[in-house]
Amino acid sequence: MKSISSRENPWFKQLVKLMESAAQRRASGLTLLDGVHLITAYRAALGLPQNLIISESAGDDAEINHLLAQLATEQAVPVVVLSDVLFRAISPVKTPGGIMALIAIPAHDVIRVHQGENFSVLLEAIQDPGNVGSILRSAAAAGASDVYLSTGCADAWSPKTLRAAMGAHFQLRIHEQSDLAEVARGFNGKVIATTLQAKTSLYQTRLSGPVAFVFGNEGAGLSAAVLQVASEQVSIPMPGGTESLNAAAAAAVCFFERVRQNE
Repeated sequence: MKSISSRENPWFKQLVKLMESAAQRRASGLTLLDGVHLITAYRAALGLPQNLIISESAGDDAEINHLLAQLATEQAVPVVVLSDVLFRAISPVKTPGGIMALIAIPAHDVIRVHQGENFSVLLEAIQDPGNVGSILRSAAAAGASDVYLSTGCADAWSPKTLRAAMGAHFQLRIHEQSDLAEVARGFNGKVIATTLQAKTSLYQTRLSGPVAFVFGNEGAGLSAAVLQVASEQVSIPMPGGTESLNAAAAAAVCFFERVRQNE
C-alpha cells in the first residue's frame, strides 16, 4: 500500500480536482465513488475499480476490511492510504466513510440495461445533484434504459449525484450534454412532458409501449422548444393543494404509474 500525507502530492491533487470539477471529470474520463455501497454496486455490475483510497483510520472498520479482503482474492487493486486530514478533504460528506474508489466513467456499451420496451428519461436543466441522483435511482428501479441530460443539468458523475443514485448509474445508459428536442424527435414512441399547466392527468394517459418522460427545471419548468416536440403533456393531480412536487418526486410518481399499468 502507498501512503500519502502531503497536500502537494500530485496524485492527491488530481483527486481534489476530480472531486471539485465536472470539467476535470469529463476531460479525464474518471470519477470517484464514495463508500462501501457504491463500490460494491460498481464491482457487481462492472468489475474492479482502478484504485481504492482509504483513510488511515479505515483499518478499524470491519465492513471496509471485509471489502478489501474480497477484492484481494480476485485481483490486485492498488490501494492508497490517505491521512485522515487528506481523506476528509476529498470526501463529499461531513462524516467520511473511510473508503473511496477511482473509476473510469463507464462507456454506454458496457452497461447492461433492462431489455423490455424502450423506456427513457429526459431531464432539462435540473440543477440539484440530489434530485438528479434520485431520479436516476427511481429510473433504474422502474426499468428505464436511457437517461438524457441537457446542458445546465447537474453533473451526472459528480460524487454527490453518485451518492444520491445509490448505484443506479451502473444500470443505465447516461447521455450528458444532450439536445433534448432532437432526442425527442427521434424517439420511437410517446414523449410525455410533465407540466403544471397540462389539463390531462398522468392517470388518464396510456403508458404501454415505448415511453420517454420529460422533466424540467425545478423553478422554470420545461422550455417551449421541448414542450413543442412532446407527444403529450400531463400533470400529476395534487388534491392536497400543494403548489408542486420537486422533480425527483414527480419523476418517481410517473415511473411507477408506468410500472403499475404494465403489470
